[in-house]
This record gives sequence, C-alpha cells and structure tokens, in this order.
Amino acid sequence: MADTRLYLISPPRIDTEAFAAQLTEALEGGDVASFQLRLKGIPDVDIERAARVLMPICHKYDVAFLINDNPKLVRRLKADGVHVGQGDTPYAAAREIVGPDAIVGVTCHNSRHLAMEAGEAGADYVAFGAFFPTNTKDVSHQADREILSWWTELFEVPCVAIGGITVENCRELIEAGADFIAVSGGVWNHPDGPREAVRQFNQIIQEV
Repeated sequence: MADTRLYLISPPRIDTEAFAAQLTEALEGGDVASFQLRLKGIPDVDIERAARVLMPICHKYDVAFLINDNPKLVRRLKADGVHVGQGDTPYAAAREIVGPDAIVGVTCHNSRHLAMEAGEAGADYVAFGAFFPTNTKDVSHQADREILSWWTELFEVPCVAIGGITVENCRELIEAGADFIAVSGGVWNHPDGPREAVRQFNQIIQEV
C-alpha cells in the first residue's frame, strides 16, 4: 500500500458559501492530508473572509489548512502553513513570518537544484510539477515522474506532485513515489462530484 496522501487545492476563484459545501463533501469522501486556499490576485480581505469560513471545516476533518503565498495572513489566522512559489515570498522570509511550527512548502517546478536548496533550507515539503496539462494556472514548467523517484530515494523531505492530476492519470505518480498528490480540478470538476473523486483517489492509492 502506498503512503501517498491527497493534498487539495482550491479553484482559482470561489464563491465562499457554495465552495464550503463542496469542500465538506470532498472531505467526507476519504483521507485528505491538507488543503491549500489558492486565490491569486484577490484582495487580502477577501482571502481572509474565505479562510475564516473554510479553515474550521478543514480542522473538523483533521485536515491541515494552508494559504498560498500569504505568510502574514497565515500568522494572523493561525493557519497551519503557507505555500510559496519561486516568484513569491522567499522561503527564509516566509519561515520568519510564520514561525518554526507552521508548514512551509515550496514550489520547485522540475528543478532538482531548487528542490535541494529548499530542502536544505528547511522546507517542510517540495512541490514538483506540472506533470500534466492544467487549466488551473499557466504552466511554464513540465516535470517528469523520474524526479519524484529520484527525490524519494535520496531525501526524507516529502515531495508533492502537482499539475493536472486526475483519477485517470494519478497512478504513475503514486508509483513513482509522490508523498502527496495535489489536486484541484480533478476533484472539483469530477463528473460524479468531489466526494466520489476523493473516494476514487484514495482507492487508487490503496491499490498501489
């Protein structure tokens, strides 16, 4: 049985009340390790408003609640962590803001060098991708599953696979050693709904 777990990411735009119901449905579908609120280009006040609604839902299901590239908001809300990209707040600055106990994850694209730098600096996880085409964000880096196998064989810091992951294509990333598979559209746009999507992802994880 694989040790891989699900890492959910919000759609790029949400109606908070409607999405709260979707998130609850997803978390009822099976094991989820963490959820990232990723609302780029949205005023902080709106992100905070959404976080105050969604974070208690995640905590009810024992799911870590992370916010994308907003370490100050993470500290203010006492959220579980922050995810930063290469063009966002640098790891060291984010860590200083959120403190030693919060999760700080770092996007590393398809770069072994960036991943080793992040791991050595103290990142709680490194994220590789995109592995497949995605409509959630503009993709300028394409990753190969071999980087997952390479990383997991050499390093203890967990790795996250991200980018266009669905129930149809996730198996090869799980087999390659991803500690987490980060999914957005593959859950929220699943034809049978988010609960069934999460159930199917977990079933595949258990089969590998």
